Amino acid sequence: MTKEEIMNRLYDRYIRPTENKKENYIGVEIEMPIVNLEHKAVDFEIVHGLTGAFLKEFHFTPIGIDEQGHIYSAQNRENEDVFSYDCSYNNMEFSFGKESELHTIHGRFRRYYDFVQEYFRPYNYTVTGMGINPNRKVNNNVPIENGRYKMLFHHLSSFLKYNCLPMYFHHYPQFGMFSSASQVQLDVTKDKLPDVIGTFNQLEPIKALLFSNSVLLGENEELLCSRDMLWENSTHGINPHNIGMYDCQLNTADDILNYISTTAIYCVERNGKYLNFKPVNILEYFTLESITGEYLENGEIYSMEFHPEPNDISYLRTFKFEDLTFRGTIEFRSSCCQPISDVMTVSAFHLGLIDKTKELKKLIENDRSLYNNGYNAGELRKQLVCRNKPAYIDTDGLYDLTKSILDLCREGLKERGFGEEIYIEPLYERVRKRTNPADTMLKSLQNGTHIDEIIREYGR
Repeated sequence: MTKEEIMNRLYDRYIRPTENKKENYIGVEIEMPIVNLEHKAVDFEIVHGLTGAFLKEFHFTPIGIDEQGHIYSAQNRENEDVFSYDCSYNNMEFSFGKESELHTIHGRFRRYYDFVQEYFRPYNYTVTGMGINPNRKVNNNVPIENGRYKMLFHHLSSFLKYNCLPMYFHHYPQFGMFSSASQVQLDVTKDKLPDVIGTFNQLEPIKALLFSNSVLLGENEELLCSRDMLWENSTHGINPHNIGMYDCQLNTADDILNYISTTAIYCVERNGKYLNFKPVNILEYFTLESITGEYLENGEIYSMEFHPEPNDISYLRTFKFEDLTFRGTIEFRSSCCQPISDVMTVSAFHLGLIDKTKELKKLIENDRSLYNNGYNAGELRKQLVCRNKPAYIDTDGLYDLTKSILDLCREGLKERGFGEEIYIEPLYERVRKRTNPADTMLKSLQNGTHIDEIIREYGR
């Protein structure tokens, strides 16, 4: 394909769905770690038992079955909710069908969650609201037995091949099996794309301040949101345009399209087999005559040569904090799983601000407590995911700014008229106490609280 043909296909996949868009729906995805309170590995047979009981109770139909015959994904055909396990059977996910307001989603979440907890109780298991599974060191962190998850794990485990790259790799290729996120997708129109992506990109340091909740206990407890590091310093980050934040100005939809064209593809599917290969820029990919990919079968790694095909664009996968999807939505994906009592805070925060981007942009432009001190938003995010804040930051001013942003969010939610502003009240409490879930957990541990008590508290 020519460059023009590739750009046209990218436009059709990412930008065109936002043209003349009149929908205003919400899509919520909540991942949560499964914890064996006896501090032993999760027994997957118990998890499979839960799956069967859940499907029967809520009338879900299997849509994903692994190579051993176990269900890892199922959907309710009426509301389109999906119950699944993300990467491994240690990590549960509820993905809700699109809705117009948050109360309906929260109501279904509570019914599902309460059922899961009741099922797990006799086994001394629980699900909790933590961004890192506290039992990650004792769990069997193995991928779900299907082509996609095995390919993904193989791709992440291949970091040792890239020791000549000028980047640091962590040694947690299994991180998807013990990390959990809270994500929201919101509809957006083409004319608003640059403002929404650009302004929320600038907002990422404040989100780190509010939502950090992924500590690698016992290893690097200074890092309150290890989620960023786990993605950026993995093979997903070989091309930094595939992950994290935007480090350039995006003023138009064409700027966004050009940015997408700088991202890399690393997997395709051929003959029912998922192949992974060294990440290659999507424009360069289609200039190649052939590529050699690897796939896993019966525990062995095999090579397969294949030729790029136009439809391979559907396998282009990025993990930006503000990720434009093929559905005409922006997926906000930088937030850790939150304590269950605060489970809707992430969705409500983004929902309340998405129609307030001009006011939000002005708040950020006029700030001197955090912004406009010689650091860009990406550098500020890296500072605020740490427990100790730099001395130059005016702490009082920082939390005043954060409260002003929350006030703007509350105003946006009130204007929607559904009473959804109740969901951001916990964030005001975090501002008042100048803390977040990760910091609160570490303080509790330092004060002698047992981790089991924190697990239960974050699961209430």
